[in-house]
Amino acid sequence: MAAKLYDNQAKQYRVIRPSYPPELFQFIASKTPVHDLAWDAGAGNGQATLSLAGIYKNVIATDTSQNQLQLAPDLPNVRYQHTTPLMNEIDLHHNVAAQSSVDVVTVAQALHWFDISAFYGQANSLLKKPNGVIAAWCYTAPEINESVDSVFNRYYIESKPYWDPARNILDDEYRSIDFPFMPVDGEAHTGPFTFKTEKLFDLDGYFAYLKSSSGYQMPLKKGVELLRSDVIEDFERAWNEDGNTHKIATFPIYLRIGKVGNPN
Repeated sequence: MAAKLYDNQAKQYRVIRPSYPPELFQFIASKTPVHDLAWDAGAGNGQATLSLAGIYKNVIATDTSQNQLQLAPDLPNVRYQHTTPLMNEIDLHHNVAAQSSVDVVTVAQALHWFDISAFYGQANSLLKKPNGVIAAWCYTAPEINESVDSVFNRYYIESKPYWDPARNILDDEYRSIDFPFMPVDGEAHTGPFTFKTEKLFDLDGYFAYLKSSSGYQMPLKKGVELLRSDVIEDFERAWNEDGNTHKIATFPIYLRIGKVGNPN
């Protein structure tokens, strides 16, 4: 679903989506005892891969969208691999890594699109025991100011009937997502732990961001245009209210992190 949804807008997705803060990766790295090999699953255009490559000796970044991977940065310690949505054990070890060889598995803004049970089986197979770490995070709607956010909230509510059910997991900030892992050292739970990232938008960039989301693309595929002229006018009025053409959008980030522990 996700690969097909974002394939046709891969270049736009790379430009318009926010990056992730250094504090997020520093926290994940601090919970990973060894920094030899990371698997970035659902890597897309490499937004998280780039930061991981600065911490881990080697990174394998996989995605089911070849279009997205082609836009990822060329890095000496990163291997990009196009994969099918479901890999058997042989394909997993051939395309990704050997059994019990990975220090951390990361999933940025993608876990809700996965076959979660199957993916957890793959992660358990590849992660080192007992301290291999899995970290999955999402970000939710950008926060601008009271006026713009009020218009957005109406737009958001109108989009909900068209969502794929997986989208609700994101809206829940990954709180209800199945996450059968042990707390990492020093923590009493697996999250979500909160972070934030920011991106500067003008109104055209803000609209481009909205159009890059599944909440817009799914109804559009059904012939429903959420950004109607009246909605655009409401956004324009709210955006121009303070006289500033550019505004900082704050994206809340929610991280689930755990370790595999010893096999039963």
